[in-house]
Amino acid sequence: MNAIRALSFDCYGTLIDWETGILEALGPRFTDVVMDDVLLHAFAQAESAVEQAHPHWRYPRVLAEVHRRLSSQFGLKPDAGKAQAFAASVGDWPPFADSTPMLRELKSHFALFVLSNVDMESFTRTQRRLGVDFDGVYTAEEIGVYKPDPQAFAFLLARLAEHDVHRHQFIHIAQSLYHDIAPAAEMGLTTCWLDRRRGRQGGAARTPAAMPTYDWRHQDLRQLVDHLTCYC
Repeated sequence: MNAIRALSFDCYGTLIDWETGILEALGPRFTDVVMDDVLLHAFAQAESAVEQAHPHWRYPRVLAEVHRRLSSQFGLKPDAGKAQAFAASVGDWPPFADSTPMLRELKSHFALFVLSNVDMESFTRTQRRLGVDFDGVYTAEEIGVYKPDPQAFAFLLARLAEHDVHRHQFIHIAQSLYHDIAPAAEMGLTTCWLDRRRGRQGGAARTPAAMPTYDWRHQDLRQLVDHLTCYC
């Protein structure tokens, strides 16, 4: 572990409180008639289905289609304007309170990278909210697939190698077992499950068919920073 030189992060769900952002962006039209946990579960199923069917779509288009499907599922009249507003909301989703201070602390010791299932325009707005400069940002828009497709992690490995960071020299950190921890572990990467939901089932990410293996498990970035300081 003393060879760790870099950290790669998922962003939404890990650094950004996307569940709060999703619910706020969907608004009372949904939240007044559907329980939050039910709505987030439906989002998880719809989002993954759209991403698998249309890996080359930019994320705003994915979200617009998810909005349409959720409207149909819950008996609401489709509204193209509201779907587009939801699609454009990603940059408004709030960071977790610990994200900016802990990322700044980590940046003094490690190179920081992001592997995210969004488009660059959306992420640029998010990065302004985080106020942290990353050493590399790799999006589904650039890669042409969405996680958990292993091609996303192959792309990450290739780009980190250009920074002279190799597979045993970084940790991939993420909240989603489905999108990140399972496929990263299958590729033999060192992983940290950032369990933001603190063991609660459900949420805005699908549940994998089987519990994946992971190397570390922490509930927030403060715990991760405290752990990593042992290796600085």
